[in-house]
Amino acid sequence: MSSSLLTYACASVNTPAYYRRSYLMHLFLMFVFAGWQLSVNAQSLTVAEQLSRQYPDSAYRFIRVLLNQAVTQNDRRTEGDCLQQIGLLFYHQGSYAQAIDYLLQAQKIFRSVNDSNRLARNRNELGKVYYYNEQSDLALNQFTEALTYYSQSRNAQGLARTYANIGHFYEKRLDLNQAYRYQKLALSNAGRTNDRAGLSTIYENLGSIFEDREQYDSAQYYYQNALSLSQQTHDEIGQIEIINNLGDIFRKTGRYQRGLERSREAMQLAQQKKERYQLSSAYRDIAKTFRLMNQPDSAYTYLERSRDLVDEIYAVENNRQIALLQTLYDVERKDSEISQLNARKRVDFIAITATVIVLLLIGILAAVIISRQRLKICNEQALNQQNQEIFRTQNELMQVALKNKQLEEENLKSQLELKSKELTTHTLQIIQKNQVLEELKDDLTKVLKDDKRDKKKLLKQLVQKITLNFSQDKYWADFRAIFEQVHPHFFRDLTQQFPDLTSTDMRLIALLKMNISSADVATLLGISTDSLRVARYRLRKKLGLLEGESLSAFIQRFSRDSSAPPLTPPIPLFASVSTVTSSPVMSVSAVVSVSQN
Repeated sequence: MSSSLLTYACASVNTPAYYRRSYLMHLFLMFVFAGWQLSVNAQSLTVAEQLSRQYPDSAYRFIRVLLNQAVTQNDRRTEGDCLQQIGLLFYHQGSYAQAIDYLLQAQKIFRSVNDSNRLARNRNELGKVYYYNEQSDLALNQFTEALTYYSQSRNAQGLARTYANIGHFYEKRLDLNQAYRYQKLALSNAGRTNDRAGLSTIYENLGSIFEDREQYDSAQYYYQNALSLSQQTHDEIGQIEIINNLGDIFRKTGRYQRGLERSREAMQLAQQKKERYQLSSAYRDIAKTFRLMNQPDSAYTYLERSRDLVDEIYAVENNRQIALLQTLYDVERKDSEISQLNARKRVDFIAITATVIVLLLIGILAAVIISRQRLKICNEQALNQQNQEIFRTQNELMQVALKNKQLEEENLKSQLELKSKELTTHTLQIIQKNQVLEELKDDLTKVLKDDKRDKKKLLKQLVQKITLNFSQDKYWADFRAIFEQVHPHFFRDLTQQFPDLTSTDMRLIALLKMNISSADVATLLGISTDSLRVARYRLRKKLGLLEGESLSAFIQRFSRDSSAPPLTPPIPLFASVSTVTSSPVMSVSAVVSVSQN
């Protein structure tokens, strides 16, 4: 804040003498605000608005200070207000393009903070600038949007100002009926708010409409009401304009003396207030009155005064615009220098920070590298020791695993031998059982051939039970379980490749796999040798064997377990008892001899 004020104070030293007093006066005001910590509020903006007409360069500097403070404090609404004031400052200086730019910036901020009241007011101001920039459609659009908001919020004061702006818009376009309608709407809303300043403006607008219509009595009535309200509100500048308008009415209705009195009254007030525009207008109206009163010398005198004053006004306005442009240039240059300085500071700060960070990172990296090297050496030593331990442990484990493997192989061999013995024993039991049952069946058949009828029925039932016993599968189920332990996956592989095989075919294949003779196979299956030949023929067809190819050899080759011990050769039919007990397969004759002994 102090730097902004100092900048402002230094700028006043290089200012022409005409403006130096104003700079010092407003500099004092700024120090007063700085003493209050520059509280950016409506009062400070009002001061800026009052400065903008006579001292636009001073007002611009002052508003810039307020704007920077608002940006620093992140006060978005006040930032928008300051941008709006800068836009209005350019509007009063006739720089409509710049005014529109600042007002649009303010409008964007008000929309972002969702401040509809400020947004509507800004639309009204923007509409005025658009109108004087000869963008009538955009102006009417802004007025309409402001009117929509004020209608929704039922803001009578805002409605009155907006209706008055729209009425003035239509008046300038010479659409007096529309102008009158909107001014009456403005009048009704202003009456509800007791806004005397607003009512005075509306009455003056209505008077201007009736003056354009050449209804001078009505125009005089509304001008008189406007004058009365401006006197109540102490609006001395507004009074000068209204008195000038009343002088015009008297002049246009032929009451030249009264018109001259009003015009001189306006002239005196303008001289007191040093209002050059109003004074020039009063001179011009007095010249018109004297011309109508056939006093050309007086008319010429006042007309020359008006022209001289216009030239003076033009020179003053030109100087103001030049001063404002110089101020804009100075402010932008200083802002640019400040921005560059801040940028350099930021770059320097970033460079210093980056250098410190890089040095720290280098130090940390060096420490990490040294630490990692030390740790790597320690880890390598520990890893070597660990590898040696692992090698010794793996050696021992391999020795143990090898011993376990040998034990497992021996165990598997023992289990296989045991299963083979179980299979042999089970087969012998089946053969012995079937032979005994065959003998019993033959004996009972002989008994049945006798003529003893009282025993015939009983014996016939015994023969049927024995015959039924041949077809039971209990022993075959036990046989299959033991067989699959000796020859794993044999039946599964066989059925996958030949799915049409029946359970009888599977029994025959299992017996052939064990190298049992054909006679013993027929006995085990409970069929004759002829039936066995037929069964072997059918099995060959199902297995798809060619003529001359051995069925037993095919079964022995099929799905042989590589880990199983080689099959023992078939046992001869007339083996001794010792041979039967040590071999996995026995003949039927051996079983008979064993049973007889």
